[in-house]
Amino acid sequence: MENENKENLENSEASQKTNEVSTVEGLEAIKAQLEEEKKAKAAAEAFLTEKDGRIAELEASLSEAKQGSEAATAELTRVKEAQAQAVSKYLDAVRLANPAIPRDIITGDTIEEIDASLAKATTIAESVKANLEAQAKEARVPAGAPPRGEISLEGLTPREKIAAGIEQGKQR
Repeated sequence: MENENKENLENSEASQKTNEVSTVEGLEAIKAQLEEEKKAKAAAEAFLTEKDGRIAELEASLSEAKQGSEAATAELTRVKEAQAQAVSKYLDAVRLANPAIPRDIITGDTIEEIDASLAKATTIAESVKANLEAQAKEARVPAGAPPRGEISLEGLTPREKIAAGIEQGKQR
């Protein structure tokens, strides 16, 4: 039995040494793992800080872009109003420059539309003028007295007929 006790004691001591070694090794592994986790945590915190900085930078850029967009919208509105005034003045000027064309015929909301309207109105006015001139030529009455023709002897007395004959003889 003594042998057995001795063996048990030796096994127990060996087991305790193994436990001590594995405890020391385990402790070293835990420390190494803790260091790795600290490094990972520091890297994550650095990443989050960088991410927060980037978010702030993007928010500032977005704010600038919104302000620029608002300014551009205001400028566009001002330019559109100025264009509308210029087109209106151009329309008035075109109407004044073409008094032969009725004002209502020349219309448009852009310079191109006004020019097209003027071209169409001018074509119509020229066509009407040509038509009126053609009608006037057809109905033209010559100026002055009609040319002399032979005197009609119908309804004249014999004495008037003789006087007319003598008159014709003198003209020849």
